[in-house]
Order: sequence, then C-alpha cells, then structure tokens
Amino acid sequence: MSGEVTAEILTTHILDLAAEGKRLDGRTPDEYRRITVEPGFVVSADGSALVRLGDTAVLAGIKLEPGKPFPDTPNAGVLSTNAELIPLSNPTFEPGPPQPGAIEVSRVVDRAIRAAETIDLTRLCVTPSEKCWTCFTDVHVLDHSGNLIDASLLAAVTALAHATVPAKRFGIAEADYPLEVQHFPIECTFVRLGDTIVVDPTFDEEQAAQGRLTVATDETGRIVAMQKGLVGAFSPDDVKEIVGRAFVHGERLRAFARGGSA
Repeated sequence: MSGEVTAEILTTHILDLAAEGKRLDGRTPDEYRRITVEPGFVVSADGSALVRLGDTAVLAGIKLEPGKPFPDTPNAGVLSTNAELIPLSNPTFEPGPPQPGAIEVSRVVDRAIRAAETIDLTRLCVTPSEKCWTCFTDVHVLDHSGNLIDASLLAAVTALAHATVPAKRFGIAEADYPLEVQHFPIECTFVRLGDTIVVDPTFDEEQAAQGRLTVATDETGRIVAMQKGLVGAFSPDDVKEIVGRAFVHGERLRAFARGGSA
C-alpha cells in the first residue's frame, strides 16, 4: 500500500473519530497531552529548559553576552530568537538552511515574548548607545510529534524565567544576578478536524487538519499574539471559543513556566 493511500486512510480515521468527539490517543478534544518541564537541563547555558509535550520534546537555551544596542534603541538590550528543527527529530526535516517550519516557530515564539514584554529590554542596557546585554534564545526540536509552537514557547519562557545574567564573568558587575521576567506568555494551539476543534494536535492530527490557530495569552488576561496556519477557516464564533479555551489552558501551563506543576 502506497504512503499516500495510507495517509489518506489515517486522515479519514482521524476525522471520523473527531466527529464523535474522540481522538487517536484517547484524549478529549479539549485535553493536552502529558506535560513535563525540566528547568536547568543544560548546565553550561545561562538558562535552559527541556519540555516534553506527549512525545514532542523541545529544548530551549539562553545565552547572555555583552553587545552593542541598535541605533534606534540605544537604551535597550537585544533579544534574538532562533528555532532549529533537527533532522533526527522527524523524517520530514532535512539538513541545510532553515525550513519554513523552523522560521515560523522562531517568529511566533519571538513575537509572543516581545508582545508580552516578557523581559524589560531597557534593563539589559549597560551603557546607552555603547554596551548592552544580548539575550540569545535558541530552541532545538529534539522530537517532533506535533504542536511545536506551544512546546517551544513554554520551553523558551521557562528558560528565561530560570536564567542568570553572567555579569561577574564579563566584568560588568561584582556578582551575577537573575534575569528579571515581567510576564509569562503561553501559546495554545488548536486545529480544525472537520467540525471539531481540538487543542494540542499530534503530528498526524496536524497532517489531517483544516486550519490551525494559535493564541498567546499572559497572566494579566491579555491576548498578546495570534497566528493562523494551514489551509482552512475559522468563524468568528470559533475564534471566540478558541480564545476562551486558550485562557483556561494558559493558566495551567503557566505554572510549569514558573517552576511549579499543574
């Protein structure tokens, strides 16, 4: 049996199950897979976190180095976010230049961090126009089993929340100090499977989906970012429902980023 025929049969089965309010892994439409978060996973980084979302595994690392402010923001530090989809994490990934999926993940994660003002970049300024801290946030996908966006932001925010500014190492201050995190944005991703909208899609569900919508919220009750993906539409009522569900899930996931459990 060809791969295309097998994929079509699987898609039909996923859609048939969704019509009955069921999923391949036994979850309900509004249920996340098991989540585990390990802050400080990489001891050589200034901050790090390993997030497992079901079988999806994402590692985020923070590196803080002295740099020069941008001319248009002389009183602020620099934030750089990058995502890498390692070929061994999924057969669809190939070595070489960044793929569209990697670019989308890095941009969506970066947008949520910036829009929520997760860190106050002005506090990363050492000397206006001359010296600042550059905060590199690197996301590495170790195992892609679906919903990379949610796992990537959760890993990135957790790593930031547990990061240390290496001021002593670079001779900028007498002691290192914690990186101050102001807000905790969380992204929740939903896909349409026929007439059913499910949260935290697996890789197979993403392949069968007719539209994807990601909503980023923070602890103050703000919607800080949204991202529409895949081919397919959502009605205004769909969007309202998704936003409401995103706020509920966001509160639970935020506990992981802060170092707790849910």
